[in-house]
Amino acid sequence: MEAITLPVYNAEGKEVDNIKLNLSVFDGVVNEAAIYQAVNAYRANQRKGLASTKTRGEVSGGGKKPWKQKGTGRARVGSTRSPLWRHGGVVFGPHPRDFSYVIPSKIRSLALKSSLNAKIKDNNLIILDVLKIEKPKVKDALKVFSNLKLNNHKSDKKLRVLLLLDKISDSLRLALRNIDFLDFNIAQDTNVYEVMANRKLVITKDGLTQLTNRLKK
Repeated sequence: MEAITLPVYNAEGKEVDNIKLNLSVFDGVVNEAAIYQAVNAYRANQRKGLASTKTRGEVSGGGKKPWKQKGTGRARVGSTRSPLWRHGGVVFGPHPRDFSYVIPSKIRSLALKSSLNAKIKDNNLIILDVLKIEKPKVKDALKVFSNLKLNNHKSDKKLRVLLLLDKISDSLRLALRNIDFLDFNIAQDTNVYEVMANRKLVITKDGLTQLTNRLKK
């Protein structure tokens, strides 16, 4: 298979170069089963597992037998905290638990490779030469996405953009954090969930190098 070549754009939206992708990472293979496992594991690991209920043994009160066992004509009962009573305990209710689990590193790596290949297959991956914003102004950052034709979120509310960088300066973070259609991260720290949760993926050349070095091991 021949290596995939993609154009490289500058902040003005002009094509300035071409880059040949590493064939060991960008091989065109999209393993949906691996993506499914990785996304499920990520979502499970985000769960807090804090839901909690009390059994009849944990609810306060109920130490005294409400009435005698026989002779009243009513059903026998030993505690006012029976699950059948108001303010009673809960039967088989949820308790704090850990939902997290770990999938094999090879599956995680395969899933991330597959998610990137899926973006290329759908023409949703854009390589940016470099992104430098001197002043922490949102309008300066929006201008870059406008040049790349990625700021039409008013007409397409489903458009979500993920920006992967090699490093994030303080001014750049301030300029990007209030853009509602944008998520951003360090390229080598990205995961399958955030790649698949956003339609468009924009990655800098240095960020692509970082990510390729991580995945080709």
